[in-house]
Amino acid sequence: MLKRILVLLTAGLFFYGCATVPLSGRRQLSLVNNAEVLPLSYQQYSEVKSESKVVTNTADGQKVVRVGKRIASAVEEYLKANNQGGLLEGFSWEFNLIQDDQVNAWCMPGGKVAFYTGIMPVCRDETGIAVVMGHEVAHAIASHARERMSQGLVANGLLGGLQVAMGENPSLTQSLFLQAVGIGGQVGMLKFSRDQELEADQLGLIFMAIAGYDPQQAPKFWERMEAKSGGGAPPEFLSTHPGPNRRIDQLNKQMPEALKYYKK
Repeated sequence: MLKRILVLLTAGLFFYGCATVPLSGRRQLSLVNNAEVLPLSYQQYSEVKSESKVVTNTADGQKVVRVGKRIASAVEEYLKANNQGGLLEGFSWEFNLIQDDQVNAWCMPGGKVAFYTGIMPVCRDETGIAVVMGHEVAHAIASHARERMSQGLVANGLLGGLQVAMGENPSLTQSLFLQAVGIGGQVGMLKFSRDQELEADQLGLIFMAIAGYDPQQAPKFWERMEAKSGGGAPPEFLSTHPGPNRRIDQLNKQMPEALKYYKK
């Protein structure tokens, strides 16, 4: 009986707090809003910067900023053309390169992006950076962090919303937030994360094409990423992602649509 009640409660929460992912149309659980998440995001981003060696003043760092601004403009152009400009309310774009050997990058809600120097050799050039940038920004546009956090709150029985959860268990809520934005552990979230990763690939491919970067370079980036793993433990950037072969196959299937937006 208890199990049945929990199933019904979870189902009720899903339908009550269901939203649609912009552009893809997928339905997602959304029990947390931007007004709650963005202050956490900006605070956490500031802490990451204060605890890290930011090297945005280098040549590579400036490439990250330059590509980030072009991708952000492409996102704004696309959303405005599709009458979804309101999705960017509260966003404050920022792009930084951090000195760290991690082969990784991420984007927090609100457009706060970090690349690690360890991923730059795999990117090789600005187009490679655009592949990663488009993908990471797509996570923010698709509200994947809010979806992950909503899932985490439900999974841990914190059904009263984010503010109640902060009062009941602030350390767990903080951990859930870090997981949600992709810079914490992903245990228990892998299936959802992989679905979201493929969705971010799809959206990111369009964003980079609008920004003027050849989307046909995206599969080549993932080939390099696969080679980077060398059959051993995958880089952090691949740890919870779909396998490169599956990802490349999906990107190639989506390429005709992306190329409609690409102007050389």
